Parts: sequence; C-alpha cells; structure tokens
Amino acid sequence: MTDASDAARRARRDGLGVALATSAYGISFGALAVASGLDVWQTCVLSLVMFTGGSQFAFIGVIGAGGLAATPAAIASAGLLGVRNVAYGLRMAPVIGTSRWRRIVAPQFTIDESTAVALAHEEPRARQLGFWVTGIGIYLGWNLTTLLGALLGDVLGDPRAYGLDAAAAAAFLALLWPRLKQRQAIAVGVAAAVVATVLTPVLMPGMPVLIAALVAVVVGWTNWFAPGAAVRRGHGRNEPGEPAGAERPPDDPQGPGGELEGLP
Repeated sequence: MTDASDAARRARRDGLGVALATSAYGISFGALAVASGLDVWQTCVLSLVMFTGGSQFAFIGVIGAGGLAATPAAIASAGLLGVRNVAYGLRMAPVIGTSRWRRIVAPQFTIDESTAVALAHEEPRARQLGFWVTGIGIYLGWNLTTLLGALLGDVLGDPRAYGLDAAAAAAFLALLWPRLKQRQAIAVGVAAAVVATVLTPVLMPGMPVLIAALVAVVVGWTNWFAPGAAVRRGHGRNEPGEPAGAERPPDDPQGPGGELEGLP
C-alpha cells in the first residue's frame, strides 16, 4: 500500500511539473498566433478546440508565412502532426479506465505530455493519475497562458527570447532520461532524433515526426536491440564440441529462461 501511495504521489508531482512547464509555453503560442494574423478570440478557440501544441504551432507557422491563402496547407500540416494522437489513444485506452464519461472526455487530454507521464510509471493507479493530472493541468494552464500571450503579445515582444520555447522540450527530456537504460530504448531515441533532424528542413511540418515514429515501430517489430535478442538470434547454434542438433536445456544460463535472459 505504501509503494502504491508513493507511486501516486510521484505521478501527481510529475504531472503538475510537466503541466507548469508546458503551460508556460502557451504564452509563446498566444503571442505568435496574434503576430501571425489571428485575432485574440481565434487564438483562444484554437487552443480550446485543437489543444495539441505541435499542431497549433504548425498551423500558425504556415498561416504566418502564407496568409489566409495558405489555410489548406496549414490544416494539412496540423492534421499530419495530430495523427500521432491516434496512436496515443490506442495505448492509453487500458490506462484511462472503463467508465463511459472517462472514455468520452479522455481524447481531449490525450497529448504528448499526458501519455509520456502516464507511461513513465508502472503502477496502474499512478498511470491513471499521471494521465489525468497532466492532461487536465495542461488544458487549463495552456488556455490561460494562450489568452495571456495573445493579450500581451505586443508588450512581450518575441517570447522565444525568454526561452519559453525550450520549456516543453526540457520537460520531455526529464521524463525520457530515466528510461534510457537499455540498448533498445537508446537506439530508438537516437535514431528517431537523427531522422527527424535530417528530414525537418526538407519535408512539410508533421511528416518528420511521423517518419521518425516509424523507427520505433520497426525496431519494436524486429526486436533488434531488446535484452536477450542476440541470444535468441543465436539460439540453435551449437557451441564448439557440442554435437550437431543438440539443444540446450531450459535451465541453461545462456538460453531462454536462464539467468542471463533479460540482461542487456
């Protein structure tokens, strides 16, 4: 019971911390949206309805570069980035609970941050708390700071000068770092970062993120770097001196079920 309570407290703490960091970035969105030509009310509606930071920034970025004529391209870019939330929804379905109201409300709060905080914990109750505290906290804070940034945009100047654009990335790094303990997680993180960095200058917003996500799919499907993968790939090969076709017993420390199984 104590372990579960400690896990729940950590989940709430993580959720609130990420919510504060991400909400601060909403000031940047509000100011940049107004600078791109949106009215204050349009900016606020965008945060209330769309509520996914990457898609929102992609939308106003295209609008700012091409004006109203670029609206179809802006919608396409935002939509491509929003596709990732479908995958998050599939992963979060067993986490959010089975009640009808939760399943109706949860999609609005299923974003990068709420998914990351939930999956950073192992205990089911902690995962639920992490998801809801993060999602609801960011929704409230993001919309409040969006309004603030839209109203004070001219006074603030370029909000990126304050480093607010790095707040969300720093929060993600803090969640990701403790999980980089095995070769497979490190390989996925490095490969996805390289792919996204290389493709960002040449593809429309949204595409580099989706293509980088395929790295995790491919690595997970093939299980190249999973603990014990090398052992499994070599299973069935005979050691020097072993007769051809000889199989190792289940308790062999080199084989499945042995004491080395599951080690990097």
